[in-house]
Amino acid sequence: MAAGRSGQPASTRRGSRAGGNSGSRRRGELLGIAAEMFATRGYAQTTVRDIADEAGILSGSLYHHFSSKEEMLDEILREFLDPLLERFIAIEQQGENPEQVLDELVRHSFAAIHDSPVAVALYQNELTMFSSRPGFEYVGRTGKKIEKIWLSVLKAGQKSGVFRPDVDVNLTYRFIRDAIWSTVRWYRPRGTYRHEAVAVQFLLVLHGGLHTA
Repeated sequence: MAAGRSGQPASTRRGSRAGGNSGSRRRGELLGIAAEMFATRGYAQTTVRDIADEAGILSGSLYHHFSSKEEMLDEILREFLDPLLERFIAIEQQGENPEQVLDELVRHSFAAIHDSPVAVALYQNELTMFSSRPGFEYVGRTGKKIEKIWLSVLKAGQKSGVFRPDVDVNLTYRFIRDAIWSTVRWYRPRGTYRHEAVAVQFLLVLHGGLHTA
């Protein structure tokens, strides 16, 4: 469990500030506002006062819910990354073969973008900052665990003969990863394309390429 600058685990600080009611509607609203501002303005450029002003409250009132801006960032990231890793682990464990697992990893990635576009954009935009910020080392560790899952599936596919043996799995993973998660910059949950349709098109190109048979 990561500790913030206060030296206390984030969950402990949350409990002392909000009476343990971390799922309160108001708390969720404030986190949503903060996430949107962090993703669009940048974490460093967003102040507690900015968040409070957007929420229509005084800066001091924000501290009834959160001890700091850093705590808000921590909670936003954990609420996105922890379920994502858990789901990827479950997909790998429950899959019948490497191709089926890879397809499901892709589908869930697009679903995550659909469900949490702001959190995804925040993660994409501020990843460099997270890697060097004390108390947020878990972000890098989670990323490595996710990468290990994808690489394991690609290697298993090569070993079983399902995937081509002449491609570099590390580069292939980076191609797939960047192609999927960068779609957060143009994908809109209420837009023309549904995430299921985007995933289908991606998988068609991934498996079949552009050349006709």
